[in-house]
Amino acid sequence: MKKIGILYVKGSLPAFENFGQLPTHLLKENGTINGQKADKVLDGLILPGGSIMESQTVSPEVEEVIRKMDSQGKFILGICSGFQVLANKTDIGRKSPCPIEREGMGILDVTFHPLIGTDRVEAEVVDESFLTNGIIGETLTGFHCHTYGDIRGDAPPILFSRVKRTDYTDNPRKILSGVRNDEGNVVGVMIHASLDENPILNNNILNYLDASEKDIQEIKVANQELVKKMKQEVGIGLDINSEYQSSKNPNTPNMPPFLMIASTGSDSGKTFLTAGLVGVLRKKGYRVGVLKVGPDIRDLVPSLYLNKEKMEDFSSIQIGGLGWKDLEEVLTDIEGQGYDLILIEGVMSIFTGLLNEKTPFSAAEIAKAGNIPTLLVTACNKGGIETAALDLASHVDMMRKLGIKTTGVILNKVYHEKIAETASNYLKNTTGLDWVGKVPKAQLAARGGTPEVEIKLEDFCQKAIETVEKNLDVDGIIKMAEKPHFTGYSSYDEILKDFV
Repeated sequence: MKKIGILYVKGSLPAFENFGQLPTHLLKENGTINGQKADKVLDGLILPGGSIMESQTVSPEVEEVIRKMDSQGKFILGICSGFQVLANKTDIGRKSPCPIEREGMGILDVTFHPLIGTDRVEAEVVDESFLTNGIIGETLTGFHCHTYGDIRGDAPPILFSRVKRTDYTDNPRKILSGVRNDEGNVVGVMIHASLDENPILNNNILNYLDASEKDIQEIKVANQELVKKMKQEVGIGLDINSEYQSSKNPNTPNMPPFLMIASTGSDSGKTFLTAGLVGVLRKKGYRVGVLKVGPDIRDLVPSLYLNKEKMEDFSSIQIGGLGWKDLEEVLTDIEGQGYDLILIEGVMSIFTGLLNEKTPFSAAEIAKAGNIPTLLVTACNKGGIETAALDLASHVDMMRKLGIKTTGVILNKVYHEKIAETASNYLKNTTGLDWVGKVPKAQLAARGGTPEVEIKLEDFCQKAIETVEKNLDVDGIIKMAEKPHFTGYSSYDEILKDFV
């Protein structure tokens, strides 16, 4: 059988996509496969996306394997962060006054610089390589999900993506999204799901390996076993193992219940708490799906890292023309997929965009249109606990006016327990809600704590799980979820009437 490795180290995303169902073996930090040096066993290697560069988890042993496989002419495919591993260096200093550079292996002669991209894309093939043999001029599909997507250097280009938006701004153009080494056996691309959506790429890899029909069938069987093995572990290197227990929620054989994690503003901790909830539920044996309101799918990465689910084409809920799929389509796609629960992460404040004449343009409109209950989060670290409590109370009142069900609220980043308890009692009395959560500020590094700037997935996710387990009633949160029912969007005039 032909053996295809996938890098499986802290910060990597080996289940973020299916990789054409090609991987058959896990390459871990010791650089061996069943006790043998991996370069002597593997016929090819895939380096997935993730936070590999930020986490700096490529060991000397793995580097040695990669260099030897390159010298042997074996194929190596780096995707997103895996591409950055093969490059000269990556500037991860987004929002930093000066570059913060992480050295790569220098196999591909390019450097990476901050440029956010979260589009679904089409890409044009412009040169040959093991991946693109015989398809120059063809168009490939997939998606971008990166913070450092500005590629500069002298490596021969093989792909250019047509993007609509970068760095939160409409700016349609072509950008470099794939290169090769001079020999063509090492390729780096920024397009996720390219192997899943473009069968010709899989065929090219199998042809490069001179794989027979028997080899192909054996690869398929080995991949199924590999995926099953990966999914038994929650995250990577967190020492948490849990197998799915089908239909944990007996009320969801077809359409699972939904719950939106929304907030009163940005930097509230939605991504952190959502990831923590996913991790805890995954430990309990639930299969949890996560969706994002709007286009910034980067926020889903920590949750997907933990639950080993892939990014789906329904993962991004469209608002104002931004994002991937309309809510009604999303609900249709999810029904029957086998999830026990769906968590939706909101965008900015639940009301942000509500008064834009494009509809829907806010998380509030998505919650209302789908009859999706909402757990509302606010942070206490900027205006204080008292301001946070008042903010939550006013938001709950307005959400009721708009016909949105609030099931509970969370005071996040709490710094004084006694004041928070008083604020909690105020919220219960004012809103009539029985469920008020209090979460202390988590101690994360100044950088490395958010997908917006820089993230170390293993540290972020481990702290998220610990925080949620210690401070929130997860069983109570599960009970908040309800099956959605799409009723359509309110017009701008109707929203304006209810809002003012």
